[in-house]
Amino acid sequence: MGSATSRDRLMKLLEPVACAHGLDLEDVTVTPAGKRRLLRVIVDRDGGVSLDDVAEVSLAVSTALDDGDAMGATPYVLEVSSPGVDRPLTEPRHWRRAVRRLVKADLRDGTLVEGRIVTTDETGVELDVDGVARRIDYQDLTRGRVQVEFRRFDDAEDDGEDGDEG
Repeated sequence: MGSATSRDRLMKLLEPVACAHGLDLEDVTVTPAGKRRLLRVIVDRDGGVSLDDVAEVSLAVSTALDDGDAMGATPYVLEVSSPGVDRPLTEPRHWRRAVRRLVKADLRDGTLVEGRIVTTDETGVELDVDGVARRIDYQDLTRGRVQVEFRRFDDAEDDGEDGDEG
């Protein structure tokens, strides 16, 4: 079940299920786990995905899988979640959802650029690279990765304001 055609079949089956819940189906993977298989379904949307969203779409995915034979007779465990911070940014919607985040972007010319996403549109992304705006078209990007920050950009606006008046 690890082949691309099986993945494609699952994507085709589950995409309308996710869409009916207002979610984008980001990925589907099947991996062996002893005598069972682990089916991971990754969903997302603008504004993020709540636990209630995951629970609802998980039930709908389970029903769709039970109604068909996409997983065959071998037992499997279904896991539905949202993408983690390490998910590569490969689609315009991924970049849009990461606005204001610090990213490292791999460019098609082999270079790497690091900056904060300022804005995105249908053709590209604008990064703040060391205080300088840099426009990059999606066609020039191979992928990006959100950088983990222990102090978020939003926190900088709150410096010195801990609620104490003194």
